[in-house]
Amino acid sequence: MELKKVAINHIHEQLGAKMVPFAGYNMPVSYSGLIEEHNTVRNAVGIFDVSHMGEFLISGPKALDLIQKVFSNDASTLVVGKAQYGYLPNDKGGIVDDLLIYRIGEEEYMLVVNASNIEKDWEWIAKQNEDFGAIMKNISDDFSLFAVQGPKAEDTLQKLTTAMDLSAIKPFHFQVAPFADTKYVIMSNTGYTGAGGFEIYLHNKDAESVWRKIIDAGEEFGIKPIGLGARDTLRMEMGFCLYGNDIDDTTSPIEAKLGWATKFTKDFINADNLKKQKEEGVERKLIAFHMLDRGIPRKGYEILDMEGNAIGLVTSGTQSPTLGHGIGMGYVKTEFSKPETEIQIAVRKNKLKAQVKKLPLI
Repeated sequence: MELKKVAINHIHEQLGAKMVPFAGYNMPVSYSGLIEEHNTVRNAVGIFDVSHMGEFLISGPKALDLIQKVFSNDASTLVVGKAQYGYLPNDKGGIVDDLLIYRIGEEEYMLVVNASNIEKDWEWIAKQNEDFGAIMKNISDDFSLFAVQGPKAEDTLQKLTTAMDLSAIKPFHFQVAPFADTKYVIMSNTGYTGAGGFEIYLHNKDAESVWRKIIDAGEEFGIKPIGLGARDTLRMEMGFCLYGNDIDDTTSPIEAKLGWATKFTKDFINADNLKKQKEEGVERKLIAFHMLDRGIPRKGYEILDMEGNAIGLVTSGTQSPTLGHGIGMGYVKTEFSKPETEIQIAVRKNKLKAQVKKLPLI
C-alpha cells in the first residue's frame, strides 16, 4: 500500500530528515539526531509535524449524546474553548483508542485520534451513531497539525499573532484566531512532551507558509525541526501512554491507570465492567521505572521480581537523554507496582536491576 504524505513532506525531505513508514504515512523520525532534538525541546523550542493524526467533527443536537456513549470522560463539562483527554472503551474491556476532544461550538466537537486508528475509530463511532444520528465528518486529510514545544515555544509563537494572548491559553484550553497571516488556526495547549508549548491545527494549504514563519520566528531561540524519535523519548520521560505499546484493544484502562479519565457519573460503553474493576482492584498495573544497572529496556522484555520470577512485560523503554540512563514502562502484578519497589529487567540473558518510580520520571 502506498504511503500517505503530509502536506509539507517535501520540506522534511529538503531538510534531510530520515523518513520512515509510520501509521501508513511517510514521516520524519529524525533530522539532526535524536539526542540533540530531544534536548532542544527540553531546553529551548522545537517544531514537530504530526499531521498524520486524525481529526473528526461530530456535530448536531445529538453530538454530545453520541460522545458521552463512546467516550470515557465526561464531555458534558466541556465549554467552548476547552479540551479533554479520554479514551474509547470497547465492549470487551479494552481500549479502541485514546484521544482528545475539543468543544469548538455549542453543538460541535473535534476528536483528535491516533493516526494508526483513524479508520478503526471512525467505524467504531459510526456504528454507535446508528442509535443517535449525529453529523460526522472525517477531516483528517484536510488538516495539518504542528506541535511547537519547549520553554521558548510561547515566545516564538506570540511573535506571529496579535489576536491571541498565548499566556492566557491554559492547559487543555484552546483558541481559534488568525495566526501567521492565515485567517484562523486552532491553537491548543495539550502537549505530549512535558516541555510546555502549543499545537496548531490548520488547513493544508497554509501549512508550508506557517511552518516557515514559525521556523523564522524561533531562529533566535535555536528552534529545530523534531522527529518522531524524540517525540517518543520525550513522552516516555513523562510517562505518557502510546497506543499500540502501553494501551491497546486488550488493555484495561483501569490497569493502565486511566481511572482519572473514566467518569462513572454517566452511561458509556462497558462502564459497568470497568466500575467493577475499579472497585474490586486489578491483578496487574502499569508502572514506570528507572534502570539501576546499565542497560536499555525494550518493548517485550520480561519484568522479573528479585528472585527471578516473571511478573510482567515492558511496553515502552529507552535511554533517557535527560537522565542518561534507561527508563521504561510496563505491566506488573499489582503487588509489585508500589514506587521504589526493586525489580529486574531481562535484557537478553542478563537480569538487570530497576526500580519502580512515580511519574513523571524527570
